[in-house]
Amino acid sequence: MRARLLGMVWFLVALLVFGLGVPLALSVASAEQQDLFLDRLTALNRFSSLAQQPLTDDQPELLRGKLDRYAEVYGVSVLVVDPEQQPAVDSRAVPGRPVISAADPVVATALEAALAGRRGSPGSLLMPWDGDPLVLAGPVLADGEVRGAVVIVSPTDASRETIALWWLAIGAGGLLAFGLALSLAVPVIQWILRPVRRLDEATGDLVSAVVSGRDVDPVGDAHGPPELRKLGRSFDRMAASVGDTLAAQRAFVADASHQLRNPLTALKLRLVNLEGHVDAAADVHRTAAVAESDRLNRILDELLAMARAENTGGDLVPVDVDAVVAERAADWRVVADAKRTTLEVDTSVGPTRVLMPPRGIDAILDALLDNALKFTGPGGAVELSASVDDDRVRLTVRDHGPGLREEELVRATDRFWRSNSHQNVPGSGLGLAIVGKLVERVDGELTLSLPDGGGLAVTVEIPVAD
Repeated sequence: MRARLLGMVWFLVALLVFGLGVPLALSVASAEQQDLFLDRLTALNRFSSLAQQPLTDDQPELLRGKLDRYAEVYGVSVLVVDPEQQPAVDSRAVPGRPVISAADPVVATALEAALAGRRGSPGSLLMPWDGDPLVLAGPVLADGEVRGAVVIVSPTDASRETIALWWLAIGAGGLLAFGLALSLAVPVIQWILRPVRRLDEATGDLVSAVVSGRDVDPVGDAHGPPELRKLGRSFDRMAASVGDTLAAQRAFVADASHQLRNPLTALKLRLVNLEGHVDAAADVHRTAAVAESDRLNRILDELLAMARAENTGGDLVPVDVDAVVAERAADWRVVADAKRTTLEVDTSVGPTRVLMPPRGIDAILDALLDNALKFTGPGGAVELSASVDDDRVRLTVRDHGPGLREEELVRATDRFWRSNSHQNVPGSGLGLAIVGKLVERVDGELTLSLPDGGGLAVTVEIPVAD
């Protein structure tokens, strides 16, 4: 936006400079040409008056002294012709001064107009690059009759130099105006755009703050135009409202999950205590109620884990990946053995640390291994690998279960989403959503793929801590 505003300022300044500079330059050239024309016209009238008597008496040589003196002082050539356009007398040729020839087309045209009783005109506008001399001719009148004509050929070097100097001064003034406009426009545009830049930064910060659960720094300040300051204050109110709403939502999920745990636990104990005290037909429903209470407890546990993942604000802590992988693999191997499933671990990260929320790697591995063991039947294998590549730690958990369809991969991280083919498998559909939130918190990447041989491979990439 700054470039566009600067372009608009320069365009307006260019219009102003050209709109004023070009007419001014043309006016200077016209004024200089007019001065030259009036000066030479005065001389032309004087010589026309002086030539009346000599031409009438057929003694044009009487004018030579005045013509030579004028040519010597002003560098202007003068030619007097008779009514038949034949040269009568002229100023002697002097080096550096134009020589008049009556056969010259421009001179001949001017003489024809003068002998017809018309006086010369300034001609076209004088330009610095126009090297043609000024040719003026006027009639010599005696008793109302044309007795001859006087033509003056004047060099225009001095006038053209003056015009060029004026044009250079006007051009320098235009460049100065551009520079001044730039020096004034840059701080003004920065002053105007500072609230916009703050709003842009705050918008990106709002997204990360929503993910991490932290507060957004206010952007309203005393800088910038009043309208943008008002917009900044409105944004602050909006960001505060969004933050309060999300915080209330997370608090509700966490509180509701926590508050429901005790009643559900008590309900499960009551149902267990009813064992042996109901008839066989009712005991089937009691067993189903116990299973449902277990399912509700698992959902509450995952809701609490989801709330913690979404509310992982504050500082990240360094975590030794190799140590956490070894610890979680040891704990989940017991579960794998109980299900007659093999847990294969391949780690080559060494003493590598990543920045994560407290127990973040633990939560990621627990969710991924729980899913993998859940969908891998007896006799199958779950593979856990950890490696470092391009300053990123890569954790991969691969199972050999039924996997997913290609079109289902994009929805697998949605909350409470489950594949239609997995409805008979216990679960709530929050595991991958929790992993996604934790990975997003540290600018990592979560990838799901369908490897050869069946099953599902989930890969988590996390930047290595400096």
